[in-house]
Amino acid sequence: MEVWHYWVIIALVFVIVEMFTSGFAVMCISFGCMFGAAASALDWELKWQLLAFAVGTALAFATVRPLVYKFFYKKGQEVKTNADALVGRRAIVTERIEGELHAGRVKIDGDDWKAVSTDTAPIEVGEAVEITAINSVILTVKKL
Repeated sequence: MEVWHYWVIIALVFVIVEMFTSGFAVMCISFGCMFGAAASALDWELKWQLLAFAVGTALAFATVRPLVYKFFYKKGQEVKTNADALVGRRAIVTERIEGELHAGRVKIDGDDWKAVSTDTAPIEVGEAVEITAINSVILTVKKL
């Protein structure tokens, strides 16, 4: 068996290892092994094969890995969950809200929340409000 066969076998082992890891780092080393295999197939000395391996690995880390991250880890619109999902939604006042400091209560999705207003105008029971912020268990609302 020739030396370039060993390079290819090592590259395949790294590909298999990459299947069980994340981050695409091991795959970059596999790319470097393929560069080493190409250098070996061209009958370069071992020191040049190792240099080709190092250059191939560095190139993969610098070019291929960022492309893979860009393609597979797209940052789209993040989905808000739990209480953060309440911001921007409408609620109905169940207990009068009297200005910024005097809390009342609102109901949204069957849950009753303590709420304060963004301004000083009172909001009466039954009026619709929009949730603008959430601070712990207190919603900040504005009149619609």
